[in-house]
Amino acid sequence: MNLIGKIIGNRYEILEEVGLGGMATVYKAKDHVLNRLVAVKVLKDEFTTDAEFVKRFNTEAQAAASLSHPNIVSIYDVGHEDENNLYYIVMELIQGKTLKEIINSEGKLSWKWAVNIAMQIASALEMAHKRGIVHRDIKPHNIIITEDGIAKVTDFGIAKAVSNSTITAFGTTIGSVHYFSPEQAKGGFTDAKSDLYSLGVVMYEMLTGKVPFDADTPVSVALKHMQEDPKEPVELNEEIPSAVNQIVVKAMQKEPTARYQTATEMLHDLGKALKDPDGDFVIIENKDGGYTRVMQAISDDQINEDKKETVKTKTNFFTEHPKTKIAIIVLGLILLFVIVFLITKIAIDGGITKKVDMPNFVGKTLEEAQSIADELDLKLETEEVASSEVEEGKVISQDPEYKEEKIEAGSTIKLKISKGPETAELPKFEGMKIEEARETAEAMGITLKEETENSDKIEQGYIIRQDTAVGTLVKSGDTVTVHVSSGAEKVRVPTVLGMDEGTATATLKNAGLNPTVKYESHEDKEDGKVISQSIEENTETAKNSAIEIVVNKIEKEEKTIRISVNVKSIVGNNLQNTNSTNEAGNTQNDTVNVTILIDGLERTQENVKVNNSAYVYTYKSTGTHEITVKVGSSYTKTRRINFDESENNRQVIFDNNTTSD
Repeated sequence: MNLIGKIIGNRYEILEEVGLGGMATVYKAKDHVLNRLVAVKVLKDEFTTDAEFVKRFNTEAQAAASLSHPNIVSIYDVGHEDENNLYYIVMELIQGKTLKEIINSEGKLSWKWAVNIAMQIASALEMAHKRGIVHRDIKPHNIIITEDGIAKVTDFGIAKAVSNSTITAFGTTIGSVHYFSPEQAKGGFTDAKSDLYSLGVVMYEMLTGKVPFDADTPVSVALKHMQEDPKEPVELNEEIPSAVNQIVVKAMQKEPTARYQTATEMLHDLGKALKDPDGDFVIIENKDGGYTRVMQAISDDQINEDKKETVKTKTNFFTEHPKTKIAIIVLGLILLFVIVFLITKIAIDGGITKKVDMPNFVGKTLEEAQSIADELDLKLETEEVASSEVEEGKVISQDPEYKEEKIEAGSTIKLKISKGPETAELPKFEGMKIEEARETAEAMGITLKEETENSDKIEQGYIIRQDTAVGTLVKSGDTVTVHVSSGAEKVRVPTVLGMDEGTATATLKNAGLNPTVKYESHEDKEDGKVISQSIEENTETAKNSAIEIVVNKIEKEEKTIRISVNVKSIVGNNLQNTNSTNEAGNTQNDTVNVTILIDGLERTQENVKVNNSAYVYTYKSTGTHEITVKVGSSYTKTRRINFDESENNRQVIFDNNTTSD
């Protein structure tokens, strides 16, 4: 549904789309009540079909609206539009970029900047957790960094409403699985410690430029969160101080009890890390559940006393059992022989377990890799994957990655083998939303070149056409150009207030608009002038948009004028008609043609008898009109008469004394 230009809640005018997520579309809007710009997040239709969700959404969003913190995006309003069944949230409009956009463009961040951002996020979580509000979807996409470097966390409380209400309904989990805690991935109970795990993942990505776990499917990523330990950040970025590395490791512990228990604890350690980046103050629970403890040193007296007690015990035992002493000596000699034999064998073999140099398989064919592996007593696991960069049949990558170090013989190395570029028929992108086209292109391994253009028929964000025909065979790495609609061409509305009707309509047509005229009567305004227009001046709108103007047309009372022509006075002795005699010999009355024209249009023409003293014509109208009287061929007189200023039933006389105006 296209909401651009519409007003929701009787106050928020939707100006433009600024973001699109899995849960909602975000628009820039103008609040006409408080005259300020805001962000309006409109939930997608699939989240409005469940009554339980709607109830929970309102509850959680209202709770989030109560949060007031410099690192939390403020929520101003929560509402529902019955007409289109829209559920929306009105928030402060932040000028900046998401943390995800910054990481994508800059890669890993400096550790000090990463710690600073993490402290701001932790401060926001600290305040929310104390209010009993858990975010449940902390990720770089939900963190906006302002132009002043301030971190703002958005979507507080909404994730809970979605996750509790829609997992059953839609069979999916809302959010990004790359940042889920293990308990979220299992679908178990989540609390404040789940947010701290996600914050640990966000720190990991800021410090290394990568997420800790990645795989081909969301399920595989979720399993890694539950079952695997990630590489420590310092292994990917040697510049990370030890204290910062340990903070991330502790925040990402699988067991919630082993993590930071509150955001306050984590905030405390982050602050210490800025002052003492290599300090040893982060306490992490051991694998067996114990903690590192400080013990008092054992004194020399305690050691000597223990030795005396041990010697005394041994002496008494061997005195009472002499044969046991002989047996122990024999066993000792046998054990000595075995030890010498094992040491000799280890020295010959090069160690207890044979070590070999790790080979570099990347770029080699599978046959070459297998030959090297057989020679070094290594095992290979292979997987074929499509690649447009590596020649078919050659190794793309290996796991573990190649390093100049030794590995145990018999170890298994996983290889990814190129099967060349994967070809497929190009689908129909025309009519598809650009976001869906990007996902399809990414799955196929092709690149979309996007060109935008105006369209009066295709909605903004949809593909108008594609340069490569549907069904064409393409391979991964190919580029396909698509033309994306930016909506109708925009024009700026001029002002026509105070213009006459003709000038106003011409001005609007020249500006690319389609004007219509409506008339109203206002005695206090100038007659015949435009007094209002339906779209304000300087507003941008679609070309050929309809715009209505109102022209002031004062209604005036029609008045009657009686035009009296004194034929006898005018004609006098100049009558040119010839007398005629009928069959009885009687003389006819002489006649003359009388013509009356109003504004050049002939109104009447009669054969009028001369002996009539006058011929009267009645005319009803408003405004000023030009009246011309013609009598025969000898008399033509014209007068201009303003009906509005005349008295009703006024008699205007045309006779021999009348002069033209």
